[in-house]
Amino acid sequence: MGVRSVLGRPGVRWGAAAAAAGAAAWSWWAFDSAPYPYAQHRLLDLPLPLLGQRRLESLLRPQRGERVLEIGPGTGLQSLRTAPRLGPEGRLDVVDVQQEMLDHVMARAAREGVTGIVPTRSDAGALPFPDGAFDAAYLVTALGETPDPGTTLTELRRVVRSGGRVVVGEFFDRHQVRRTALARHANAAGLHVTGLIGPPFAYFARLEPCRSARGHDTPPSEAHIPEAHIPGAHLPTACAPAPKGHRPEVRLAGPHPAVG
Repeated sequence: MGVRSVLGRPGVRWGAAAAAAGAAAWSWWAFDSAPYPYAQHRLLDLPLPLLGQRRLESLLRPQRGERVLEIGPGTGLQSLRTAPRLGPEGRLDVVDVQQEMLDHVMARAAREGVTGIVPTRSDAGALPFPDGAFDAAYLVTALGETPDPGTTLTELRRVVRSGGRVVVGEFFDRHQVRRTALARHANAAGLHVTGLIGPPFAYFARLEPCRSARGHDTPPSEAHIPEAHIPGAHLPTACAPAPKGHRPEVRLAGPHPAVG
């Protein structure tokens, strides 16, 4: 039997197509670069499973009049939906290291009549904003693409006001920050996990500043959560001072029940 006749069979064609698609997906997973290159920006318009806007907002809870920060806006998939939630008196700052991404977001916002978005080109590890400038901040599939996720969270802790919140969304790829690693980075930065949605491969987590027994924000060097059980167990509303020389152990349980 000739090669052409074998390849002409429907089952063989479907199998070959599936194998090619699998190989392409594996190549993207294994060799994608960080930050995600603008040349592939069209892929960023495709919503990722379980990381939709409804889930983001269930943890971020944007309010009218707030100033919110987004790190790594991509093509504006979340930006163009979050900015209107802040109202005319609110403001969404978008930060990216690629000017092309920022230009794309602003051009798209202009076409769709969305206002209140302010772009800034910057490294997430050295944000050009004063302490406590934002009510909230969020990153969707961006934390793992920063050079140092721990430094990025420390900077977010600095620029988000007392009582604010930081929402991190991560999807399973080569750069994903796993939930246990996120909790460790957060503790070191003076943040703690107060909410979690989604399975390990596609989750959103809400982080809030640690607070001392007196109600003041705890410096990152003193902040620590001995254990965080998610979900089911009570999540502490304040971080306890870490014993000298103690290494925190953070355990995250199974996936949170689906929301949205």
